[in-house]
Amino acid sequence: MTPTNRPTLKTVAEMSGLAVATVSRALANDPKIAEATRARVAEVAASVGYVPDRAARRLRTGKTMVINLMLDPHFEILGFGNALLVGLTTALEGSGYNLVVTPHFTDVDSLTPIQHIVTNRQADGVIFTRTAPFDERVRFLLECGFPFVSHGRTEFTEPHSWVDFDNEAFAHAAAMRLIGKGCRRICVVLPPESLTFRQHLRYGLMRAVRESGVDFHIPTEISLDSSMEEIHDWASEIAGTDDRPDGFICPGEASYLAIRNGYGKHDYKVGRDFHAVAKSISGILSQIDPETDTIHEDVEVAGQIMARKLVAILGDPDAGPSQDLLPIDPRFAI
Repeated sequence: MTPTNRPTLKTVAEMSGLAVATVSRALANDPKIAEATRARVAEVAASVGYVPDRAARRLRTGKTMVINLMLDPHFEILGFGNALLVGLTTALEGSGYNLVVTPHFTDVDSLTPIQHIVTNRQADGVIFTRTAPFDERVRFLLECGFPFVSHGRTEFTEPHSWVDFDNEAFAHAAAMRLIGKGCRRICVVLPPESLTFRQHLRYGLMRAVRESGVDFHIPTEISLDSSMEEIHDWASEIAGTDDRPDGFICPGEASYLAIRNGYGKHDYKVGRDFHAVAKSISGILSQIDPETDTIHEDVEVAGQIMARKLVAILGDPDAGPSQDLLPIDPRFAI
């Protein structure tokens, strides 16, 4: 099919015996069009290989029909990006929106690509992750009135739409499980201070400390953004001290593996000489180390919720913001 003879709305209209306007509304899944009519139009469009002309639609409606995902690195969690993309694309199927991914793995300010998207109207809405308490991306988008959903919360007084995992509940549950195994000094490797979920993890640990009186350690030499080599070397060094932690809360698989191997240099084995609870997304730890104690975070579901939330915002700009705090598995909640 060449650009000059590819099927158009008029083609579908003629084959289905309907007006072009009716076909357009049916393909847009307008609820005012009968469901049977929408199904018939969709069947005809699929049979002739009709694909909407995005350029023409943009001229007609002012919409790009694009949602842009700003994908930041999540090296601490294996499979984060893949799970997020699966969730987003699954939820966007049939919505008419296309997902475009803008990787942000450089030292460039994370606000710059957001400004570029908004200024050049390259998308109708954006989704991004790893929020800061007073995230400049959120501030800019709120000021511009540009639709967005963030994976993670902020501390702005003006509400905005977000989806987040209950990291406080995760850290508290993990600490209590470690205490139940007899751990007397619990350590958590936290994210950098610039990220909001650092304080949520810390709140969870400190709640367990207050409730139990257990000793704790929060390293300052490393963070979740440190390389596996750096975390491994730190773990190997602290394992050789008299006050080494015997329980670890790992908010990602990478930090768990680095700590396990660092302690392993001193012949300390997980489950015997120390314990750990790791947040898991991919399930890969159960293959690497079947004895690993994990709490699952369903990033795929988070992606689905964010996509549906943003499509709803784009469909009704006057709708207020909404927030979803995804709970940990109730079997692990304490």
